[in-house]
Amino acid sequence: MITKEDLDVFRRFSDADYLLNEYQELAAATAIYKHEHKVIYPALGLAAEAGEVANKVKKILRDGNFDRDAIADEIGDCMWYIAALCRDLSVDLSEVANKNLRKLRDRQKRGALKGSGDKR
Repeated sequence: MITKEDLDVFRRFSDADYLLNEYQELAAATAIYKHEHKVIYPALGLAAEAGEVANKVKKILRDGNFDRDAIADEIGDCMWYIAALCRDLSVDLSEVANKNLRKLRDRQKRGALKGSGDKR
């Protein structure tokens, strides 16, 4: 049976789906890498940008300087590469996000958020 909570979540996802898919479409308009490098280019770019996020966070330990804006900028670069990777895989960004949330909610209901491994 569908609950009020289910309907509220659906409404939030509907708006979020539109925003994520619109972002994916707008981000694609700025992609300049060659077609033969699809999937590989954004996957490597994502790894590099995630490393830049980690490096900014590491500097908090070293320098004691928390630069929220610089970290947020790097997260934005990660988002671009995630959107590009999804496009190259012919997957909607909203589909990836929703599938991940469903997986996490299922793990939460089963008390399996802790631990490791994909098949918890």
